[in-house]
Amino acid sequence: MKLMFISDIHGSLFWLEQALAKVEEEQPHTLVILGDFLYHGPRNPLPDGYNPQGVATKLNAYGKSLVAVRGNCDAEVDQMLLEFPMMGDYVLILHEGRKIYATHGHGFSIDHLPALAEGDVFIQGHTHLPVADIKEGIYVLNPGSISLPKKNNPNSYGILENGEFTVKDFTGNIVKHIKL
Repeated sequence: MKLMFISDIHGSLFWLEQALAKVEEEQPHTLVILGDFLYHGPRNPLPDGYNPQGVATKLNAYGKSLVAVRGNCDAEVDQMLLEFPMMGDYVLILHEGRKIYATHGHGFSIDHLPALAEGDVFIQGHTHLPVADIKEGIYVLNPGSISLPKKNNPNSYGILENGEFTVKDFTGNIVKHIKL
């Protein structure tokens, strides 16, 4: 089962459309969105193509094939526009014999892991930085940000399939990779 992870849309219809084109290309079983859907946040600049209502409309078309968690820039009023649940702080996914703890990263994070067993997967967004590593026997992952990457990283998304996690930019280049 192929999973695709995106995070930190921050209201950018332009970058969401790029990500959804990759959804059509990659054909994941499930799209997992790691928070920060509509609002750009007080510390962030306006991203390219800032259009929160357009983002909501586009995402609602994918609502039956996605899993989502709330980010620190998401609020109950955002849920009023979105036709799929996104207010949970985390979601647990069972994938290829592993438990995946998916969250935004403003509570539990790579630097403050929840109780997971060795070999489990922790994935977050929030930092806008791609990560594919192991910490304390737990795979720690971050797909980066589709709209507002930091520290000269490219706009990116993540794919988990066949025991491998790959962060890719939108031209298809591999940014990070790890075998689980």
